[in-house]
Amino acid sequence: MSLLTSLIKAGTDFQQAASARSKAGSAPAALKPASDEAPATAGDDRFTRSGQLASDKTGRLSVKDYQQQVGQDLAYVKETLRHKLAEYGLRPTTQVAVSRSAAEGIKLEGRMPEEPRLQIQNDLNKSQAFREAFSRLSVNEPTLKFVDTALKLNKAYGTSNTVLETLVSDNQQFNGLQDLVHRYDSIRKTFSGQSLPLAEGTSASGYAFSLNQRA
Repeated sequence: MSLLTSLIKAGTDFQQAASARSKAGSAPAALKPASDEAPATAGDDRFTRSGQLASDKTGRLSVKDYQQQVGQDLAYVKETLRHKLAEYGLRPTTQVAVSRSAAEGIKLEGRMPEEPRLQIQNDLNKSQAFREAFSRLSVNEPTLKFVDTALKLNKAYGTSNTVLETLVSDNQQFNGLQDLVHRYDSIRKTFSGQSLPLAEGTSASGYAFSLNQRA
């Protein structure tokens, strides 16, 4: 199970448990006589559909802005790799994967002869612009994927994800992409400390970018 799946499942399980407790606790209330208070309506502040709390807090997230920020680095990494494939006379459809290792820095793997692989890997490590773009991508993209997936599940099922709620600040000024990245990393480390399985791509050290990889 990947960390993304673990986080979403943890939030969903918590939400379902809370919902079950709420229903169990409210059952006797049905036997009480109606109060003089007017019934809630769809336009009333007291009327809250499932998932509305999540919408109030997380619905203001600037996901499109996050995607634009990540997209710039994504496009740069893609174009750099394509340029390098062309520079060394390799087919544009060559499958490659870029990751980071303590020993080699930027590490390139792919279906190509060893000599051009090492040459391209060396070029990438010499490029400060590429190293910085890949470094940002390695932390920003996993965070964006989690937020985007959690929001879609909230919308689809009308529930709130407790992990996402923890990730998002009540103050919108502190919900920039880097704010979310910092909190996501803290949550990841917490789950890691509880010996939950970590999948590739859930941390900067485990992140890998693939080009021309078949699904």
